[in-house]
Amino acid sequence: MTVERDTAPASVREAVIELLRGLKMTTVFGNPGSTELPFLDRWPEDFRYVLGLQEASVVGMADGYARATGRAAFCNLHSAAGVGHGLGNIYNAYRNQTPLVISAGQQSRSLLPMNPFLGASEAVSFPKPYVKWSCEPARAEDVPAAIAHAYHVATQRPYGPTFVSIPFDDWRARTRRVPVRTVSSDVAPDPDALDVLAQALNEAQRPVIVAGAEIDQDKAGDAMVALAERIGAPVWAAPFASRVVFPEEHELFAGFLTAAPEAVSRALDGHDVVLVVGAPVFTFHVPGECALFTSGARIFQVSADGDALAAAPAGTGILGSLRQALPALTERVETREQRSPVRMRERPPAPKPDHPIKAEYLLHTLSRLMPREAIVVEEAPVHRPAIQAHLPIRSYGAFHTMASGGLGYSLPASVGIALAEPSRRVVCIIGDGSMMYSLQALWTAVQHRLKLTVIVLNNAGYGALRSFGQVLQVRDAPGFDLPGLDFVALAKGMGCDARQVTQPEDIADALTGAWECTTPFLIDVCVESAVPNLY
Repeated sequence: MTVERDTAPASVREAVIELLRGLKMTTVFGNPGSTELPFLDRWPEDFRYVLGLQEASVVGMADGYARATGRAAFCNLHSAAGVGHGLGNIYNAYRNQTPLVISAGQQSRSLLPMNPFLGASEAVSFPKPYVKWSCEPARAEDVPAAIAHAYHVATQRPYGPTFVSIPFDDWRARTRRVPVRTVSSDVAPDPDALDVLAQALNEAQRPVIVAGAEIDQDKAGDAMVALAERIGAPVWAAPFASRVVFPEEHELFAGFLTAAPEAVSRALDGHDVVLVVGAPVFTFHVPGECALFTSGARIFQVSADGDALAAAPAGTGILGSLRQALPALTERVETREQRSPVRMRERPPAPKPDHPIKAEYLLHTLSRLMPREAIVVEEAPVHRPAIQAHLPIRSYGAFHTMASGGLGYSLPASVGIALAEPSRRVVCIIGDGSMMYSLQALWTAVQHRLKLTVIVLNNAGYGALRSFGQVLQVRDAPGFDLPGLDFVALAKGMGCDARQVTQPEDIADALTGAWECTTPFLIDVCVESAVPNLY
């Protein structure tokens, strides 16, 4: 469908504003500089400008907002170095498969041949390969069409960021308005391939499902649960899943696969059909031999990500949007009267309130006291096993982290999610090392009076690095410790209420106080520095 609009000449700025309005991208995330000022001139009243104090925070906030709304988000960065500042979270957005349209200023066209101050050399190439499409229009009048093109590429599966570089003097040039078009992004799976998969599941003695973040992204959670219940198969979360993949208190939820080949093989050993839904086969972090690939088990992968299907080392790939593929598959499979043996996920006992505080006790208390509708955003890699054990996520849409491992994502993402979900409590669980990457995002949360609770798990160091060092048998390496960081002072310096907790008996009181706040609140919890083996 094409929305008919006036195609009479307008300024580039007028045409872009009208286009963004038609695409429902009226919340703009930005950190302005001189090359962006013409875009910001006479800002329209129906648009919201969300200011970030550094470009990494800007991109992270836009990513979180896009995730929570299910729509593409627009962010505006400064020329050259500003894009460089944002590249870490552009990489995260690419791996998260988040639809973003990223624009950046560029110096005036007349100055570009002379390598001017703030000029971006090869601006189109700078964010590659971590954008799906990149452009600096050849003519000023092509800017609105370039942004429309970027939007439609960003919202095609697999979703991802796109980039448009816009010279300073383009905004006042004359152009024609661009119509707002609807372009479908769903991909129907091959019905013959689904027939083969359904037959394999019907004949399987012990099928198993490995579920990934694409399920939640595609709003296909109910369809995933229906399929699992129909075939009575246990469901494992794929390694490093960045969203909820399955309700974690469901009787069929088996647990979380770790990103080690031997561990994946052990967990899936004995299953004759392995169905991977909305995830790669598989995301690993350490090298090793994955015996599953040569075990004789039949592996099927269903995803709208063609690259993930192509990269799989084994199995049959079926390309398709999950909200189409899963219901179609469920219709084809038989209901099992007798389920295959499901190893019930063991619930750990309640941790003790030891001193120093153990992360497990903090997370157990958080799970008990947290508002049921809360959304958890996590960036505490060393504590992820404890989070998975003691903080079960009960519903789709209630958990987010980054798919890439690039730090500096989750605090700004939690701000973007809170902007999109103002009625829900957002809880950001973050390590002390991660906190220092995009700390500036806290200021934006304060300015918008968001219902955001930030819980810093402070073990005075890079805990994940310590753990990985143990796996690699690295000893006496420098750079692991982070003494002397005062997160309460840092938070209060940006207008955010905060308190430190050093005793386990104070955790419940701190959390209860945070829930009563309708503005951001930070809790710095001093936890023991001992680290678990993540693999």
